Amino acid sequence: MNEEIKTKDALDALQRIKEAEEKARKIVQEARERTAVKIIQDAYEEAEKIKDRHLNRARKKAEESRSAIIQQAATEAGKIREKAEQEGVSLKKEAEKAMSGAVSQISDRIKHLIEEGES
Repeated sequence: MNEEIKTKDALDALQRIKEAEEKARKIVQEARERTAVKIIQDAYEEAEKIKDRHLNRARKKAEESRSAIIQQAATEAGKIREKAEQEGVSLKKEAEKAMSGAVSQISDRIKHLIEEGES
């Protein structure tokens, strides 16, 4: 009977070892699954941070480019405005010269017509 008890105890011990191994495998599998989920979540969060960082950089660069283009356009508009004003002044002077010449010609014609009318 002693032999039977030893055999039974050994079988019980083997059964408990198998159960413990199975429990340990389940714990390891759950840990792997949780770790995989955590790694995926961390990777997703890091990808979001990287994306946000690059988007912010791109927005900043776009704003700088936009500001530079606006500044350049304003400078060009100022030059064009100044040139237009100079041309306007020049045209006004030419018009004044032409006007005095035209007035002179018209007055000469009127004088001529008056003189012819008196004769």
